[in-house]
Amino acid sequence: MGESRTSVDLFQSALYKTNAAVIATEDMVLVVDPCWLPGEVERIRAHVGDIRAGRPVYLLFTHSDFDHILGWGAFPGASVIASESFAAKPGNEREAILEEIRAFDDGYYLDRDYPIAYPAVDHVISGDGATLDIGGTRLVFYQSPGHNPDGLFTIVEPLGVWIAGDYLSDVEFPFIHHSSLLYEETLAKAEPILGRHRVSLLIPGHGSCTSDVNEIRRRRDRDIAYIARLRELVREGDQAAIDALIDGYAYPRNMRDDHRKNQERIRGELGI
Repeated sequence: MGESRTSVDLFQSALYKTNAAVIATEDMVLVVDPCWLPGEVERIRAHVGDIRAGRPVYLLFTHSDFDHILGWGAFPGASVIASESFAAKPGNEREAILEEIRAFDDGYYLDRDYPIAYPAVDHVISGDGATLDIGGTRLVFYQSPGHNPDGLFTIVEPLGVWIAGDYLSDVEFPFIHHSSLLYEETLAKAEPILGRHRVSLLIPGHGSCTSDVNEIRRRRDRDIAYIARLRELVREGDQAAIDALIDGYAYPRNMRDDHRKNQERIRGELGI
């Protein structure tokens, strides 16, 4: 028998513990959210070149935040997979995302050897349970709005790898850039996903990966509790308790700002 060409290689950026991944099966090479710094993207690109061995390359974008899409231009010819909402994003919103990339690169004097552009989507994913079969590899998708409007969960079968985007992190509480209610609905999909799939590895957008299903549930429960408690405290107007809600999280100087933005979003949702 020939040697297996199946592998899961993780590339965690020095920035925000952001996770990119290269998942190889007998049928394809799947590149997930290649990011952040030019040298980091180049290492991912070089690795894909080293292992490709004639297989087609697919690029999966978990959502449209600028840090997750800025590596698209480094993989010309790759087929792009993303959610329907990702593909349907209006031109003005696309331009705002691209301007975030330009501002980031200008701010740190960064040069890239590939164009900055919003990804053109070849495989537009709608609904929950949609599948994409590439040879013996099956990708199963679940919409995951809440963090932003166009998130997408992906399960790579038969490997059992769950690509979660900016959910289920061990270093971040929920960053609610779109809707707390949709965020809760997305988290509620975790148990059905775990029931339908034998998950061997969770890859979150930021932080540590895990192969422990109980740890996945712990992260989900913690995030659900954070949203419910924050909503309750916003109703009560208890600012001291709101501030204390993220005690124990790392990187407080950065995260306090996201916690404040969550507070303001929920206040708006409640009409307060």
